[in-house]
Amino acid sequence: MTRLFSSISVQTTLAAPISSGDTTMTVSSGTGAALLGGVTLAVGAVDQFTVAIDPDTANEEIVFITAAASDTFTVVRGRAGTSAVSHSSGATVKHVLTSDDLNAFQSGLNETLPLNAQTGTTYTLAASDAGDVVTLTNGSPITVTVPTNASIGFPVGTQITLAQMGAGKVTVAGAAGVSVYSADSFLSLRTQYSSGTLIKLTSNTWLLIGDLAA
Repeated sequence: MTRLFSSISVQTTLAAPISSGDTTMTVSSGTGAALLGGVTLAVGAVDQFTVAIDPDTANEEIVFITAAASDTFTVVRGRAGTSAVSHSSGATVKHVLTSDDLNAFQSGLNETLPLNAQTGTTYTLAASDAGDVVTLTNGSPITVTVPTNASIGFPVGTQITLAQMGAGKVTVAGAAGVSVYSADSFLSLRTQYSSGTLIKLTSNTWLLIGDLAA
């Protein structure tokens, strides 16, 4: 996921208590936008915004906000070495920079590309594929589908590399409403061990470059 930050985030409080198992939280009425500080989270849980609940107390918990609906947020609990615990109504919620963020930055200095090995004949790109290499291995033809922005809001500029590892030809197709452009309109990888990279240009427009064939 893409880590998002704001220098103008305004801390707030929980509008209602949450248990250790809750995956949503609601902050005080009208304060959700100020907490995000101008950050917009893309659909499809591809972004994260880090906050602390009960910061600087024994009950502190780091959570990642992955989606927002006014004052209600979808959250991933117990991040950066903390545990998911219960919090009372009125608990402070504050945007923070954590060791998890800094470790991710340090890892990125010597980043390796994660591999997503697929062996079926169809595959739809997932949010976790951003910046990754998807290997596709099958003896039969394989279709890779690029989802709509409404389904998964990959940021513009996202790159995803596809690698054909088997004999089955890999062909890229856009979901309804998605356009995929390439030189000579070639949308298939040429042969075994060919690769191609998808680059997101606009909300529902992608460019495919690489070792392509008709």
